[in-house]
Amino acid sequence: MSLVWSSSIDNLDWAELAALYRAAPLGNKTPEGLRTAFTNSMFKCFVYQDGKLVGVGRALADGVDCSYICDVALLPSLQGLGLGKQIVAKLVSLSSGHKNLATLICMRSAYHNWSPSRETAVIALLTAVYMAVIVGYLFLSPSMRALYIQGDKEKWAGR
Repeated sequence: MSLVWSSSIDNLDWAELAALYRAAPLGNKTPEGLRTAFTNSMFKCFVYQDGKLVGVGRALADGVDCSYICDVALLPSLQGLGLGKQIVAKLVSLSSGHKNLATLICMRSAYHNWSPSRETAVIALLTAVYMAVIVGYLFLSPSMRALYIQGDKEKWAGR
């Protein structure tokens, strides 16, 4: 699989990005809304295959202290192959100068009138937190009373 990575919004087809969000599925976003979101995001990652946008991710950051990774989207045919993890790793690398790094964990309905059961939402949230701990993005406090985001590990060590 030959992939081309970019961080530029120059010449980005906003309608193609909106179609990717629908396919992923990350909801029905307008091209104009996505233009606003990505223009206001400090870090962006676009993945192309044969000239077609197949993956994307962005991080909101203040340039000093905090960076929040959000909206990682992939075409369904490429999900489960590790490409999403590569996008997150790229955004983590771009955010490396920030003291605190967080991944915003949220569930969005794939269907207009569908909402998951409370149990499904809890399982999804715990799975996301567990995976974040496994890959080293979150750290459990020794008392296991709190999770600390990467960058705070040394600050909270021994508490």
